[in-house]
Amino acid sequence: MLPAIAAMRFVPSVALGGLAYTAQQHLARAALPHAWQEQLQAKRFYVAPQPAEEAKPNGAAAAAAQVAASGPAPRHPSVSPPMPTGYLGFAANGRLPGAIDFHTVPSDVAAAMGTPAYDSDYLASVQPKHLRPERGYQKVGFKAVSLVRAVFDRMTGYSKDNMTEALWLRRMIFLETVAGVPGMVAGMLRHLKSLRRMERDNGWINTLLQEAENERMHLLTFLTLRDPGIAFRTMVILAQGVFFNAYFLAYLVSPRACHAAVGYLEEEAVKTYTHALKDIDEGKLWKDTPAPAIAVNYWRLPKDATMRDLILAIRADEASHSHVNHTFSVIRQDAPNPFHQGSNHIA
Repeated sequence: MLPAIAAMRFVPSVALGGLAYTAQQHLARAALPHAWQEQLQAKRFYVAPQPAEEAKPNGAAAAAAQVAASGPAPRHPSVSPPMPTGYLGFAANGRLPGAIDFHTVPSDVAAAMGTPAYDSDYLASVQPKHLRPERGYQKVGFKAVSLVRAVFDRMTGYSKDNMTEALWLRRMIFLETVAGVPGMVAGMLRHLKSLRRMERDNGWINTLLQEAENERMHLLTFLTLRDPGIAFRTMVILAQGVFFNAYFLAYLVSPRACHAAVGYLEEEAVKTYTHALKDIDEGKLWKDTPAPAIAVNYWRLPKDATMRDLILAIRADEASHSHVNHTFSVIRQDAPNPFHQGSNHIA
């Protein structure tokens, strides 16, 4: 029994730990349409801890160490060192400085599944992309998102010409309350499937839950700028109830169509945030407004970051989610996750 446990040290964990699946990436790329033969570049979220320098034994200690080294290897797994949380900049009282009090403790962000970080050149290069729907499930997903977008635009008063800061925040907050649902639902269903079938998930669960967590952080960031009223919160409750159950049932029927729909939904989000950036550059809103403290900590933005820097980072997040879900829609549902944990740049 113990040798078997020791051998488990060398079995790569797929569903846990978020290990990279570089050996299988070519399979995912081969299955993608030509326009989307892209992969995410590995970019770690945390600084790897440096191994401590061992003290050199001498005398009797050296002799004892030599005897121990010549003996049998340990028969139990070694304990992994804790993952460093790294430069998140919390205040001494555990609160994010300057943020609305959500009763947020450091673990809410420090223990989050991923804190994306981008370089300025990459942020500027992200632009709206569109995957032309060719397969049946892609067409279903695209049509569904087109219908939802039309209704959503009317509900939030979206216009390409007359968007104020208040209208932008209303739209962004409502959008993020919905965008955080698919990753959680898909991750939950795949988690239950793994338990039910007593088999590995091949690494999808962690990526899907990362997506949901990331969208939730978008929401918490925008809530530092506006506190919605009772009517707005009621609409969010109703929309979440309808969308959660609809997506839950749809995912049971066709996971491919659901991932395709999320891919197209995130395409629309990239368009929306690109429009917001255009308004910022034209001086219509948030001129020189500093980014909220919670955003500076989460995205590791410069201390003098502005709302423009924040919107650039969120747009990059949405582009990543779009690419991931389009990829999940075309590869086999039992295929290994082709993405590294911590990857966030699209090549």
